[in-house]
Amino acid sequence: MRPLATEAGLLAVLFAFYRWGRALLDHGPGKAMENAARLWEFQRSWLPSEVEFQQWALGWEHTAFLANLYYVGMHFPGTTLLLVWLYLRHRSSYSRVRNELVLLTGAGLAVHVLFPLAPPRLAGIGAVDTMLTVGPSAYPPTADGIANQYAAMPSLHVGWAILVAVAVVRVSRSRWRWVVAMHAPVTVLVVVVTANHYWTDGLVAAVLLAGAMAGAAAIERARRSGADDAPEAPGPAGPGRPAGDRPDPAARPVPSGEACGDPPGGQRPARDDLVPA
Repeated sequence: MRPLATEAGLLAVLFAFYRWGRALLDHGPGKAMENAARLWEFQRSWLPSEVEFQQWALGWEHTAFLANLYYVGMHFPGTTLLLVWLYLRHRSSYSRVRNELVLLTGAGLAVHVLFPLAPPRLAGIGAVDTMLTVGPSAYPPTADGIANQYAAMPSLHVGWAILVAVAVVRVSRSRWRWVVAMHAPVTVLVVVVTANHYWTDGLVAAVLLAGAMAGAAAIERARRSGADDAPEAPGPAGPGRPAGDRPDPAARPVPSGEACGDPPGGQRPARDDLVPA
């Protein structure tokens, strides 16, 4: 396992490349608006209207501000906290989740290139741009080459949020893991209330995440298979004994848990990894 500083550097490069790629591959509003019109017409017959849902949600005071705050403040920090927690507390699960994140992000960037899409707030379908009217906003007031606002498909806010929820439920045994898992459905609602994404953007992100998880699992199986097939190093040779046949002096019986001072049964009580003991 690489040191934490190296892992952090690699992930920072990944995120920077993703943001740079989104800005570099900005095709402008023309094609994105055409795709938005086609998507809006396609999903109207089988999915609820994002505009009607937003109007209903904005009937409560402060909904727009709180949704904007969640959209801006939880995406990168929440995913970063997951990776740090896994690295420090569940190292054996870290590489799998990291690979899932990398594959999902790469697939998302590819879809941005192939299918530029204007979000509901810019598509002229009657949605309110809450980031513009209320704030805070995740995007600059003018196009400055840093953010591509016409890359709504897929919603990596939703994809990363589902990854956080799945990873925590999969790894942790704390009852609080279900509270953390609520990050996924809350994010789905937030991206629609803020008119940054369509329902379909979240569905596509979930499909891409399933593919990323399958790919990460295949990478893990290949790595373990390669480790199992590696030849064992021969042991030190001794007088009258061929190399590799001499017993390893370190291979001694492990004392039972009771002999080491553990409770009967040889197992220590599990710690709650989301709540301080």
